[in-house]
Amino acid sequence: MMALMVHLKTVAHLRGRGDRIAKVTFRGLPFYSRVAENCDDVAHFNETFRWPIASRLDGNEMLEIQVYNYSKVFSNRLVGTFCMVLQKVAEEGHLELTDTLIDDNNASIKTNVTIEIRYQSMDGTVGVWSDGEFLDVPDDRDGMFAFETDSLLSGQSHGSGTSPGRSLQGSIPTFRKAGKGVFSAMKLGKIKISKDDHKKGDEPAILDMEDLDRKAMRLAGSLDPDTISLASVTAVTTNVSNKRSKPDIKMEPSSGRPVDYQISITVVEARQLIGLNMDPVVCVEIGDDKKYTSMKESTNCPYYNEYFVFDFHVPPHVMFDKIIKLSVIHSKNLLRSGTLVGTFKMDVGTVYSQPEHQFYHKWAILSDPDDITAGCKGYIKCDIAVVGKGDNIKTPHKANETDEDDIEGNLLLPEGIPAERQWARFYVKIYRAEGLPKMNTSIMANVKKAFIGENRDLVDPYVQVQFAGQKGKTSVQKSSYEPIWNEQIVFTELFPPLCKRMKVQIRDSDKVNDVAIGTHFVDLRKISNDGDKGFLPTMGPAWANMYGSTRQYTLMDEHQDLNEGLGEGVSFRARLLLSVAVEILDTTAPEIMSSTEVQVEGVSNISESATGKIDEFFLFGSFLEATMIDRKIGDKTISFEITIGNYGNQIDGVSKPSSAKKKKKDGENEEEENELIQNSSEDEADEESDLVSVSCTPPMKPVITDRNYFHLPYFAKKPCVYIKSWWQDQRRRLYNSNMMDKIADKLEEGLNDVQEVIKTEKAFPERRLRGVLEDLSIGCSRFVTLANKDVNQAGRTKLDRERLKSCMREMDSMGQQAKQIRTQVKKNTVRDKLKLVQNFLQKLRFLADEPQHSIPDVFVWMMSNNKRIAYARIPSKDILYSIVDEETGKDCGKVKAVFLKLPGKKGFGPAGWTVQAKLELYLWLGLNKQRKDFLNGLPNGFEEIKAAQAGPGLQSVPPVSLIYNMKQVFQLRAHMYQARSLFAADSSGLSDPFARVFFSTHSQVTEVLSETLCPTWDQLLVFDDVELFGEASELRDDPPIIVVEIYDQDTVGKAEFIGRTFAKPTIKMCDEHYGPPRFPPQLEYYQVYRGNCTAGELLAAFELLQIGQGGRADLPPLEGPTDSERGPILPVPLGIRPVLSRYRIEVLFWGLRDLKRINLAQVDRPRVDIECAGRGVQSVLIQNYKKNPNFSILVKWFEVDLPENELLHPPLNIRVVDCRAFGRYILVGSHAVTSLRRFIYSTPDKTSTNWATAAKLMNGYMVLANGGSQPRSSPSLSSRTFSRPAGDISVNMDSEPSLRKMDTVVKLDATSDAVVKVDMTEEESDKEKKKKKKKKKGGMDEDDEPDERVLDWWSKYFASIETLKETLRAQEVAQAEAEEREDLEIAAEAAGSKTNQKSKEKKGSKDKKKGLAADGSEKRPVKAKVDELLVYNKELESEYGNFEDWLHTFNLYRGKAGDDDEHALDDDRIVGRFKGSLCMYKLPLSEEITREAGFDPNMGMFQSIPHNDPINVLVRVYVVRATDLHPADINGKADPYVVIKLGKSEVKDKENYISKQLNPVFGKSFDIEATFPMESMLTVSVYDWDLVGTDDLIGETKIDLENRFYSKYRATCGISSNYSVHGYNVWRDPMKPSQILAKLCKEGKTDGPHYGPGGKVKVANRIFMGRTEIEDENGLKKQTEEHLALTVLNHWEEIPRVGCKLVPEHVETRPLLNPDKPGIEQGRIEMWVDMFPMDMPAPGPAIDISPRKPKRYELRVIIWNTDEVILEDDDYFTGEKSSDIFVRGWLKGQQEDKQDTDVHYHSLTGEGNFNWRFVFPFDYLMAEEKIVISKKESMFSWDETEYKIPPRLTLQVWDADHFSADDFLGAIELDLNRFPRGAKTAKQCSLDMIRNEHELPTISIFKQKRVKGWWPFVARDENDEMELTGKVEAELHLVTAEEAEKSPVGLGRNEPDPLEKPNRPDTTFLWFLSPLKAIRYLVCNRYKWLIIKIVLALLLLIMLGLFLYSMPGYLVKKLLGA
Repeated sequence: MMALMVHLKTVAHLRGRGDRIAKVTFRGLPFYSRVAENCDDVAHFNETFRWPIASRLDGNEMLEIQVYNYSKVFSNRLVGTFCMVLQKVAEEGHLELTDTLIDDNNASIKTNVTIEIRYQSMDGTVGVWSDGEFLDVPDDRDGMFAFETDSLLSGQSHGSGTSPGRSLQGSIPTFRKAGKGVFSAMKLGKIKISKDDHKKGDEPAILDMEDLDRKAMRLAGSLDPDTISLASVTAVTTNVSNKRSKPDIKMEPSSGRPVDYQISITVVEARQLIGLNMDPVVCVEIGDDKKYTSMKESTNCPYYNEYFVFDFHVPPHVMFDKIIKLSVIHSKNLLRSGTLVGTFKMDVGTVYSQPEHQFYHKWAILSDPDDITAGCKGYIKCDIAVVGKGDNIKTPHKANETDEDDIEGNLLLPEGIPAERQWARFYVKIYRAEGLPKMNTSIMANVKKAFIGENRDLVDPYVQVQFAGQKGKTSVQKSSYEPIWNEQIVFTELFPPLCKRMKVQIRDSDKVNDVAIGTHFVDLRKISNDGDKGFLPTMGPAWANMYGSTRQYTLMDEHQDLNEGLGEGVSFRARLLLSVAVEILDTTAPEIMSSTEVQVEGVSNISESATGKIDEFFLFGSFLEATMIDRKIGDKTISFEITIGNYGNQIDGVSKPSSAKKKKKDGENEEEENELIQNSSEDEADEESDLVSVSCTPPMKPVITDRNYFHLPYFAKKPCVYIKSWWQDQRRRLYNSNMMDKIADKLEEGLNDVQEVIKTEKAFPERRLRGVLEDLSIGCSRFVTLANKDVNQAGRTKLDRERLKSCMREMDSMGQQAKQIRTQVKKNTVRDKLKLVQNFLQKLRFLADEPQHSIPDVFVWMMSNNKRIAYARIPSKDILYSIVDEETGKDCGKVKAVFLKLPGKKGFGPAGWTVQAKLELYLWLGLNKQRKDFLNGLPNGFEEIKAAQAGPGLQSVPPVSLIYNMKQVFQLRAHMYQARSLFAADSSGLSDPFARVFFSTHSQVTEVLSETLCPTWDQLLVFDDVELFGEASELRDDPPIIVVEIYDQDTVGKAEFIGRTFAKPTIKMCDEHYGPPRFPPQLEYYQVYRGNCTAGELLAAFELLQIGQGGRADLPPLEGPTDSERGPILPVPLGIRPVLSRYRIEVLFWGLRDLKRINLAQVDRPRVDIECAGRGVQSVLIQNYKKNPNFSILVKWFEVDLPENELLHPPLNIRVVDCRAFGRYILVGSHAVTSLRRFIYSTPDKTSTNWATAAKLMNGYMVLANGGSQPRSSPSLSSRTFSRPAGDISVNMDSEPSLRKMDTVVKLDATSDAVVKVDMTEEESDKEKKKKKKKKKGGMDEDDEPDERVLDWWSKYFASIETLKETLRAQEVAQAEAEEREDLEIAAEAAGSKTNQKSKEKKGSKDKKKGLAADGSEKRPVKAKVDELLVYNKELESEYGNFEDWLHTFNLYRGKAGDDDEHALDDDRIVGRFKGSLCMYKLPLSEEITREAGFDPNMGMFQSIPHNDPINVLVRVYVVRATDLHPADINGKADPYVVIKLGKSEVKDKENYISKQLNPVFGKSFDIEATFPMESMLTVSVYDWDLVGTDDLIGETKIDLENRFYSKYRATCGISSNYSVHGYNVWRDPMKPSQILAKLCKEGKTDGPHYGPGGKVKVANRIFMGRTEIEDENGLKKQTEEHLALTVLNHWEEIPRVGCKLVPEHVETRPLLNPDKPGIEQGRIEMWVDMFPMDMPAPGPAIDISPRKPKRYELRVIIWNTDEVILEDDDYFTGEKSSDIFVRGWLKGQQEDKQDTDVHYHSLTGEGNFNWRFVFPFDYLMAEEKIVISKKESMFSWDETEYKIPPRLTLQVWDADHFSADDFLGAIELDLNRFPRGAKTAKQCSLDMIRNEHELPTISIFKQKRVKGWWPFVARDENDEMELTGKVEAELHLVTAEEAEKSPVGLGRNEPDPLEKPNRPDTTFLWFLSPLKAIRYLVCNRYKWLIIKIVLALLLLIMLGLFLYSMPGYLVKKLLGA
């Protein structure tokens, strides 16, 4: 049962005597206490009240206690009230406290109450509470009264602190807040503040990580290892105490710098375009660049396949905001611009954020911007890729596309966006702006003043909004600093939009040119949420702060870019009140506007309070130190200015404040001002009236520190600044942001630790990761509790509420997942889980970024001579104060090292790396009424100095300076051991580095070491008498940081900056013992940064030792200068320098390659010097580099003392010098091997005959999914992982390129011979199946079985590409499955997860196989058996570790390193390559190695290495094709040809260039003879042929043939999967498989091969099985061992000890690069290289891979009849409907070969009879399913261009008109490879044949040859619906060219083989040619019966008339009897 119990103990300090009674209220239910009678100043109630509660206690609920003077007669009189929020209780469950009451006026009274509260929840759990907000009400006055426990709170007293509170609007009582965490200290009634506990009053029981770190260092690891942070590398970032915050290490602003981008777009085709018979053109537009495809005539589904490339050089976010617009235009030509069919828009950022930065073969949906009621206007299929510098794009393989016809499944939309996007209106409301700068210069102002005669505001602002490529502007408000617009700009765009950002800009309207005042970007992802509980984009109304350049009134603003939003703004510009809303449109509504033009409308004004209540904020700053001031500034006086918004800005100031009394924001009007004054009670106004902001430190002359820097001599007197400012109180937004940021920071630090543990291979990374996850889940749950408070604050926007909800949801689920993942972190899953957790980090950072601003950022400017020099920008959230610790900004009330930088573009490049000044700065920002704690975080030991004019009674005026009377003296010892991988700063490619160490105002320098990138200074720098101010104990935990800068000494001029790093010293106070665990300190690596790039690492240690009473004598002694050579330099003492061991390093010298000229002279006699840790060895001299660049002596060695710890190993330097005449040596180039670990020799495992260990050695198998760090030496195995235990490894050969399913069963036993059984039965069963199939289908599927004669190399290639695509697909599926499984695991409970996992894994692998099989079978009935090769979609090198299995290539560098990001330009510095290898091992080495048979002592560890004498080789290069070439001509195409260079020989294939192709198929082989080592670098380039001028290089790729030639992977000639002696798969190698196998066994000293009976072969202890007979050309079978040998070769990696994956027969795909555009791929080339040594038998002729010639076919189409064709014409006379029908057809892409039937005139029923034959000859490529057309592109083309288009037959039905254009009635397009079977009769033919194309069975004319049937004609009506417009009966007959010659046919109805004339009714004659006939037909046909009836009626009538006429006469006659 849940209940709340309150024990009311006493009420004290009552006035007078009397009876008292108390009333306690909770949830509206009051209890009264008994009456305490006649008590004095203390009333003892001692009563308990209990409320049973049904729902959980909410942290926001209140408890109220009122104390009355009790009177029996009169009503009780209230003494005072006590209210508290029960948040603490809800968390804690128990609380005791004593607190004061407040009276009716909310003023505090002396009376206090003591209570104890207990809360018992259902499950007895109550969250743990560390410290947090206790009494929280929107408006609270801190420090309103003194507290019993005040003395606890801090070292300073708070004065009397009884200022009365403000009265509140409404009756909310005001609560006072205790100082931070008072109650946590009092909670158990025990008050304990320990020495470690610097968080004044924090509860010691709950330590956070930082305390733990500190304790861990003291306890040295007696704690749980999960929680210990690693100091290494994170030495600075692991922040030990809470008085200082971390410095930011990276200096240079990266955002505004322009980068190279290339956007490539392929427009493949368009489908289902709306409109009749159109001539479509696609326009591709990016930003302002437009490109057009060619025009296709008269088709709704044009096929283009055109490729466009756009190059840009702009900053990243400018690039990502550009809009890509694809539009289809109908009938555009030179004269008319054409009509727009539809457009598609997306920003570049969306593409860039896709996987691989690209969309491949996706369909873009077109919509009409002028008519939003219309639906989809068609689809364009395209590829879009965005490549930044250094991105490499994996292009999916281009082969025949089949599955992309499914349009709906492949839409060009990012994941998660619905296919049906709706139109929506985006409303951007612009209300008003304030604080605009004066825009005109002062000169202009005076001119204006002279003319106008009054001083008006000099700015005419308007707002411009850009979104999705459209712009909208508000009106211009003339001359106004505070313009009020109240307008909204409405965009109509599809939702969700594919454009991420909206750009809002305030601009100044000017006659000459408008300039931007400030820019703000609204990121739609941040103001919406697309989850199922998400919300539409919404924002505001909120103020957006804009930043930009400083306000300099010059005519040209040098930082104008900053105002455009490029780069980081360096000053506040203005703030704009705006809001964004989105409304989804119902496009069916009748009244809707259908255009998407931008509208501007007025909106109503918004109330003042809508953005929050205005409150007074107080910003305090204290400058504790200003050092490292750049000496370029000159020695004028220097001062620092702090501004927030426009407050505190001295130079530009604020326009006149509205009252002189307070320095106010110009944004608030008089009324508000008065209201504020009335609200505050009188005394407060008095007290604060004199508080004028001081925003600038007093000017001071700088003092010289050293050659580069000044410092300011603050010493004991630290200047302070403070500013009051008024802002809307939206702190809550910043608080939530801060909480998430802190969680993220902690997470990031933890993850860095984990990575460091993994990198340094320390033990238990999984424990540290578990600790990190634990922290994360605690942090998340903490966030959820705290963030829940701000439910109904004033000025909260919809976005605030929605964001809070979604953040809480996200954080909650993240916390859950973290807990879940924590349980699954095992040693082997650390890496995977680490990846997952890194996603959390990104998500946290994204969530923490608050889109709605509140308080503007704070700027610190350094001013010299009243000019602004350098600045730092500090986000206001980082220094914002809150009572709750988690919500406080990370730098609030802490000392932070701030580095000032130059503004704007000045800060790019080298200028941005030099520190302009380093400040130790203390900042505090908070509500003015919470101000009392603002000095708490400062180091203790100061006195405040107030401003002179402050009266004595004013306690609360902040100090203008602090004087520290406590100072400590220290000695700093900097142990500078060595640096490595430094930046090359000289032209020699080396540097002359020295380090400069700065600490406080001191600096010292190490010695300069010349010509090295890895200096070992081994030097101790001692700084004596360093004075630091503040308390000793605080300094111990909080030393200032040390800055180390590394420079390159130049003989002339200034030393050049290399990089900088920060460190924290280890501190020893004078009372501490100098000994373990903290002393002597360990050497650590510090990352050196140069701008944003890393520039090396520094290995050093720093200790700071306090000098006590006894002076320096007490310090640990310094060893004297023992170094005799180096003079008075102290070396690093013994305890700190690493422990050394003896190592031997063997060097293999192989040769030098590609040495460039040095100083114009060629290198002739080079030598290599190897040096490591002061020892080294030299190679022999190469006597003549030109003749033979290899070394004559291969192996040399030297011994050296190296540290035991591998991580501390110094780098090894390789230098190449050229020996010139007269004993001169010239440095050619150098290379530093930074890590020797990969060269450490480990003894081979003798027991490795066992399978499992063998597999381990195969560095690739057993390394689980962690992606082993070793090079993957087993390519085809990389997709399978052995997750089963050793002992039953069964190797599946499914992914092997061979066709047969190799079921390999390997029985495992260390001793037994494993049997490898290879099943060959598959083949036979395949044949059986086929036979059955044939019988069934009656010869339908004959073509499935490929005929051996028609198979060629291309069949093999295309089959392989299919396989590659399938494996890629399977990998994707598997990956998706794995991710899914991951999610499932996370979701599953920890308990059940393990079992699940296993079963799922098994299932997963089964599914995968199933999936593969299914995939294959659905597409093709039975995959034809073609021998395959391996197509690698990357270079062969990357698959085989660069072929550096024993021969390594070291690039030699020379020249200055480039400063571009991440040294992308290092390639320009390469001056050659050294080939060789290293091997290091500890001495002495065990003897068994040297005793082995055949051990050559001269070769050391490099046994069995081939000799390096020159060798002649035949190199055969096969170039298959190139894809996606970069266009080289104006027409967006290229005319590529291949050039091959090897040494001196060059083969140019210029005459065979391929016209206007970006995807040329070359299909050529080239033979070149070469001599290794002289000619070993093969260059394959693709050039663009030009008729005039030189040919341009498109791109090239370089292949090092030598490494391939000597590699044990045998990359000379790929091993095919099958052995055959003839046909397309003929064996290429001159050595047969059996010879290769014998050679490998001999070289590897392996037993075998032994061929046994029954198709077995034994190698080592493996047995393989295979076929033993072979067919020759004549079909005779012979016995052979080759198949067996080949089986072994294909499984060579399974042979123990020597096995490795041999290179299979393959095609590799290599990127083409162009030196002019480094890092950006210019296309790819598919090729392979075979090499044959000339001393072996000559190889056979090269395989013919020339491109397949298209086959000539003839398609004969007979149009028999049409039916139900809609009737178009009205008859002149009769108004009858009829049509003059004819049918038109064509096959190729354009209509140039269209053919028409004759006209069937005047069809009245829609029936037409034609019997007309079309004949279409065409060239067709079977493999690619494309028709090949060659034609000239235009009259001016030099040659014909080849196009490939899909074979589609188009038939159209038309109505012929004589005088006007013919009318189009309908069409059908049949893809000849797959089209629906025609209906048997016209009745059965319906629209469904088109609509459900995917479901219906399709046929291919190439298989069927002859098809007859009825097909529907369709067109689209006004509503874009398909309608049936007719039916055609046609017969399609496909014949080959030969057959066509044998049996020719005539066109139309001509000879030969004429068709009979159709039997047409005669009405088809035109009436004016034979009027009588026509009339006859008209009369006869239609009115026949009518005429007959009329005639009959007439006859009757005549008879009747005659009867009547003659009746009387006859009557008379009869009567008269005449």
